[in-house]
Amino acid sequence: MRFAVISDVHGNALALDAVLADIAVQGVDATLCLGDHVSGPLDPAGAADRLMQLDGPVIRGNHDRWLVERNREGKDLDPVDRFALMRMKAAHRAWLEAMPATAVFNGEIFLCHGTPASDNAPWLDGWYQDRRMTLPAEESVNRAAAGIDYPVMLCGHTHIARSVRLRDGRQIINPGSVGLQLVHGSPDARYAIVERRNGRWTTDLRVVQYDHHAAAEQAVANGFEPWRDALATGWTHADGLF
Repeated sequence: MRFAVISDVHGNALALDAVLADIAVQGVDATLCLGDHVSGPLDPAGAADRLMQLDGPVIRGNHDRWLVERNREGKDLDPVDRFALMRMKAAHRAWLEAMPATAVFNGEIFLCHGTPASDNAPWLDGWYQDRRMTLPAEESVNRAAAGIDYPVMLCGHTHIARSVRLRDGRQIINPGSVGLQLVHGSPDARYAIVERRNGRWTTDLRVVQYDHHAAAEQAVANGFEPWRDALATGWTHADGLF
């Protein structure tokens, strides 16, 4: 089995197109998506159109949940989510409404956005301190994996690509972000190819170049100047973007 894993597109259809083109030549059986699909000041409807065509499971992220819940409850949306909501069609909103928080693929691959219990908690990384991520203790990583009896567990949320192997052999993989690079020092899109080879799971954390300057200018043209530096350089953190 060989499959692609994408996450955190954040409405960046330009980056998504480049990643999907790379996936198309990799010979994968399916493409799985881990959430935060449309919340970005770029092309949320275009990103949703592409993601709705995927052949693997697609789950929601924290931004997807907030957009749906706050809109349903009549609460104020933050500017980015308000932008995404206004650009999407009814079919896109219904797609988000129906999306599960977690999923299992092929009986052995577990999908979540943050951790199995929370779409807003980081699993393999702590949050940003200046431009640094803080590595969590082994105990906290194991605690979040308790009761998840699958050989491969997938997560996103932090936008940092990482592959971790627990002492019992289970693997946790974060493919990184397709659409918004944070503290990487590179604007290139990221995703993962996961493959079972001779009975063992291997991970290829891939980096894909795309026209990130065009993405940055798209965000500025849509009225979101703070996104320019994050999209064009990949050096910044998330403060002030959402």
